[in-house]
Amino acid sequence: MSEEIVNRVANSPIVSIDLEDYYHPGERVVYDIADNLFQRMILKEKDFRQFVKEHDWEQYQGKNVSIICSEDAIVPTWAYMLLMTKLEGVANMAVMGSLETLEYAIFQQALSKVDVNELKDRPVVVKGCGDLPIPESAYVEVTRLLKPHVKSLMYGEPCSTVPLYKKPRTPKN
Repeated sequence: MSEEIVNRVANSPIVSIDLEDYYHPGERVVYDIADNLFQRMILKEKDFRQFVKEHDWEQYQGKNVSIICSEDAIVPTWAYMLLMTKLEGVANMAVMGSLETLEYAIFQQALSKVDVNELKDRPVVVKGCGDLPIPESAYVEVTRLLKPHVKSLMYGEPCSTVPLYKKPRTPKN
């Protein structure tokens, strides 16, 4: 007599979250404002404004843009703001900072759309392995987002998890 094999993982109440589902496929590019500096030291307002006016901003359509200055130069704040006026609405995401900062912002935006009410008091596992480059900051962000709401939080696969957090039981009166 053979016993029927039961997939306990499939029948469990555990909710699995795969951060790859939140990965934006758009290309990541760096815009270095140093390329706009006179002798790579000084930003000339008139020349910069002319560049911003004539530059093909459509080349950033749907891309994720990291704005940096690779030179040790004093760049006025308004220059970064002017760049953003052209990138906003064209690029998927644009931020001031490194590619790492950009990736964090992309995931923060995507994860902010998670309906935590659907996960209220449920065991949740955040999938750990995949094919896309998910930054550690995304795992930290999803933990910050979920911990106040879930019954328990785990990392890995539903069949093999690392426990991270378990909501304390409230005493029954």
